[in-house]
Amino acid sequence: MKLSLAVGRSVTWLRILFALLFSMVAIGAGSARAHEVTPVIADFTVKDGQVALELRLNVEAFVAGINLDGLSDTNETAQAADYDELRALEAQELEPMVQLFAEEWLETFSLQAGGPVELRVSGISIPEAGDASLPRASFLELTGAIPSGADSLRIAWPAGSGGVVLRQNGVEEPYTGYLQGGETSPSIPLQGGAAKTPVEAFVEYIPVGFTHILPKGLDHILFVLGLFFLSPRVKPLLLQVSIFTVAHTITLALGALGVVSVNAAIVEPLIALSIVFVAVENIFARKLHSWRTFVIFGFGLLHGLGFASVLGAFGLPSSQFLPALIGFNVGVELGQLAVIAAAYLGVRLWFGRHPKYRGRVAIPASVTIALIGGYWFAERVFL
Repeated sequence: MKLSLAVGRSVTWLRILFALLFSMVAIGAGSARAHEVTPVIADFTVKDGQVALELRLNVEAFVAGINLDGLSDTNETAQAADYDELRALEAQELEPMVQLFAEEWLETFSLQAGGPVELRVSGISIPEAGDASLPRASFLELTGAIPSGADSLRIAWPAGSGGVVLRQNGVEEPYTGYLQGGETSPSIPLQGGAAKTPVEAFVEYIPVGFTHILPKGLDHILFVLGLFFLSPRVKPLLLQVSIFTVAHTITLALGALGVVSVNAAIVEPLIALSIVFVAVENIFARKLHSWRTFVIFGFGLLHGLGFASVLGAFGLPSSQFLPALIGFNVGVELGQLAVIAAAYLGVRLWFGRHPKYRGRVAIPASVTIALIGGYWFAERVFL
């Protein structure tokens, strides 16, 4: 009886503690640093024998010399300090550096249209520095002459430049595609007609959603593992994951449609806090309580907003918005299932029936998850 009262008091204090931490997010979110790597958006138009590309990019990462291929956070690089210093520069100070970078970078950029197209920098637009803790989207304009008689083009995106979303403008049924650093686009008709079919859009966005979980979505992976370690029984896990899926699907759709928009400086710390919450509760709770399902639903709404921000950075093809959105969500679900399957095969299949599974596996794992989530929370709010 005394043990039950002690556990009950611990859970009550746990709820109060997390309520206070949630309040701290609102105070400290303004200082949260956004270091997440987002793809370049490249809008291109061909008119009167000229091709014009407008690149929306986090240009400081390029000027700092960061290799963006496969990178999810600039803090993971040796140039992180340089990147932060560049973000604090005023536009007039940064522009000469961007010009030098662009001229060198263009030597690795290839555009073919019946022959090589020589591109030049025709414009640089950099917003004022403002809050140095937040990234700014700069614009780099490139132009070049298309060889006479060309009816299509191909773009080879330079290695080390991370991902790019290519969007054709000014034609019917425009092309929209995604390239990683070092990849080359398919042949794109200059007069349009290369828009993806619903099936193609659906299939293309599945890996975008999957890779946001594996390997890039470490925070979402830890949250799913937090759900996994509550109980060795399958039914509580399936119920939790189902509730989480329904919730994040709702806000993913609303966010992608532009109905809901929440500052990432608020969402990202709360996602880290959700990891801490489910992991710490695993230490005190031995079964799935009804109130935890409501908490998971709320956290799922938060994670959906995080997914929506990623999808917004990629952009969805306007002609195939719904198939691409569904494909992205399917990819996210496949990534989550892969995490659960790996955890089941690596841990629960072998140790789930052991009488000391909770004390020797679930609780130490939950403590580790909570510590990592707590570090991320502090980093995203205060550092």
